[in-house]
Amino acid sequence: MTAPTCLFCRIVADRIPATVVARSEHSLAFRDIDPQAPTHVLVVPRRHVHNVGELAQAPEELADLVALAARVAEQEGLDRGYRMVANTGSEGGQIVFHAHV
Repeated sequence: MTAPTCLFCRIVADRIPATVVARSEHSLAFRDIDPQAPTHVLVVPRRHVHNVGELAQAPEELADLVALAARVAEQEGLDRGYRMVANTGSEGGQIVFHAHV
């Protein structure tokens, strides 16, 4: 399921170009167009999910999202550590309402 006006759904559907760095069965990882760190990659579920909290109802997709984030961190040489953030809801700082870390 995708949301036709959702930015990340349009990226997943290849309707908006993005620099994709990795893919998995349930997730897609691409570089942020306005990076806030030297390495800033967004990992999103392929299916439209409003926020990360909703992924609690889909543990396989949540595990896939986190596993892909770890794989990207390894690819990017972040062996000393990395930060994974999930803003949830407008009061939590979420701007694009499609789950992402």
